[in-house]
Amino acid sequence: MTATLGGSVELLDRALGYTRGRLSTVHDGLLGRPTPCEAWTLADLLAHMEDALDAFAEAAGGAVEVRGGATAAGRVAVLQEKACALLGAWSGPAPGDVVLAVRPPARDRVDLGSGLLVATAALEVTVHGWDVGQATGSPAPVPEALARALLPVAHAVVGPADRGVRFARARAVDPGAPSAQRLLAHLGRRC
Repeated sequence: MTATLGGSVELLDRALGYTRGRLSTVHDGLLGRPTPCEAWTLADLLAHMEDALDAFAEAAGGAVEVRGGATAAGRVAVLQEKACALLGAWSGPAPGDVVLAVRPPARDRVDLGSGLLVATAALEVTVHGWDVGQATGSPAPVPEALARALLPVAHAVVGPADRGVRFARARAVDPGAPSAQRLLAHLGRRC
């Protein structure tokens, strides 16, 4: 899978637009609801999304350190602000590769091409936007063209070693099923 930076930024913009709609349904009374991510509440998912947006925006500077209570309105406002900052960070000059420094130990480093990293951000934003819609009771299908563009990204970045750690096992789906259904099934979601 090859991803150009410009194409990935456009994909990220589409992903952010989809997820913005899902976030508009969040309010305090829903924060304790379960999500499609096993054992996570909507509040947990929103906190994870905020951390991910920080990491992907930090990557626009060429390196990321992976590190491991708010109201719904406050959390959604912060997510919207960070989403705009993320898109802006990658819309200007960007590094060719990004170094992911995993701590500890600091010597563990992974180099990623910027195009793949931004496409991965688009995948993360889209799928968690879908999760938010499920948790809030306001589901909306992932747009087919967006899902079709994200499917090769998902296959490139989510492999067997990720199952049971970051993702549930892939679910069986008809090979002729729509791209959105195949994308979500690959990422362990029931749709």
